[in-house]
Amino acid sequence: MNGEKCQEELIPIIFKEVYRMADKKIVCKDCNSEFIFTEGEQAFYREKGFENDPQRCPECRRARKQQRNANRGNNVRWS
Repeated sequence: MNGEKCQEELIPIIFKEVYRMADKKIVCKDCNSEFIFTEGEQAFYREKGFENDPQRCPECRRARKQQRNANRGNNVRWS
């Protein structure tokens, strides 16, 4: 039984090590610059339920979001 207890104690440690994420280098699909998708960002994405890594660097994501928000104001139709 003592041997079983040791195995049970090791399972969480092994599980954490297997699922520990390293920083990833990704190339932005808009500007082709390389950016780092950090371990913390990956944890945030996983927590939010996002299944895919980002395709754009933070600067291009910010610019794209600003462009989307600006276009929302242009799409208002007056009757």
